Amino acid sequence: MPSAAEFKQELDAEIDRAIRQGRPHLEVNAGELHRRVGGYPGNHRMPVCCNVMREEAERGDAATIFDTNSGDGAALTIRYVIPR
Repeated sequence: MPSAAEFKQELDAEIDRAIRQGRPHLEVNAGELHRRVGGYPGNHRMPVCCNVMREEAERGDAATIFDTNSGDGAALTIRYVIPR
């Protein structure tokens, strides 16, 4: 199971790429982020990934595009506004 630090590192790298590309925003899906960092463990392990995504959203302008009823599932998608 990847750590919160590993999810944060990958999310930061994605945001940095979006900034370098001059994109106005970046949409990140929890399931896809999880796959890139360390596979797809299932919903019972998604909260670590989702928490990292939400913490980053609180640091700047962001909007939740889609969230599951529980809020910690693979369907969570957040749009981060660039620049941060």
